[in-house]
Amino acid sequence: MGVRFEELAWRETPIGEISLRRRHDPALDREVYEVKLDDEFLMSSLFPVAEIELARLGLAPLAGTALDVVVGGLGLGYTARTALEDPRVRSLVVVEAIEDVIDWHRRGLLPFASGLADDPRTRFVRADFFAAVADGAGFDPDEAGRRFHAILLDVDHSPRHVLHPSHAPFYTADGLRRLADLLHPDGVFALWSNDPPDTDFQRVLTGVFPTSLAHVVRFPNPLQGRESANTVYVARR
Repeated sequence: MGVRFEELAWRETPIGEISLRRRHDPALDREVYEVKLDDEFLMSSLFPVAEIELARLGLAPLAGTALDVVVGGLGLGYTARTALEDPRVRSLVVVEAIEDVIDWHRRGLLPFASGLADDPRTRFVRADFFAAVADGAGFDPDEAGRRFHAILLDVDHSPRHVLHPSHAPFYTADGLRRLADLLHPDGVFALWSNDPPDTDFQRVLTGVFPTSLAHVVRFPNPLQGRESANTVYVARR
């Protein structure tokens, strides 16, 4: 058995103390990687199913063989890594506000995300996703307003439970219209949420995008001995 608990990285950020830690779970006999913001758990390698499905569901409606994709929020890398498994993806811009999170991947601290940082299609952009949408500059520092075929977002807990108050305007009709301007025609916006489908937010989505669906993604929760669920919203311009 390896070390029972190890803090791999830690940093004070504008939204709180973020840390990456690894622990051995004796009940499951496996290594578990977790990200915490202050005392709150943000993500765990025990529950990657919905993050993986965010990429799969977000890319599934798209036609074409040369897709340009944005992932907002790098985290443990599951969404970005899954997007790269789609051979149609030509380029992947990963927008992450915290440089240390990008550094975790460049240093190879997350073995299940290996290959993400080294893939020539990947470009890490250190930026505030929500500010980039609000000011219209977009996600490519070399091309303001560049459009993409898919934008996959996993930062906040849900549209109602945001990590910082500055994120809240994004989930309004005005915020989503600014995002839609950064998509090609027929492009897809997909969003991960920890909450069940939110009728009010779905109403906002359908006011901006011609089509939208809320997918409930279920997965086993070994810590609680029951099934858990997340939501993936998929809206098409």
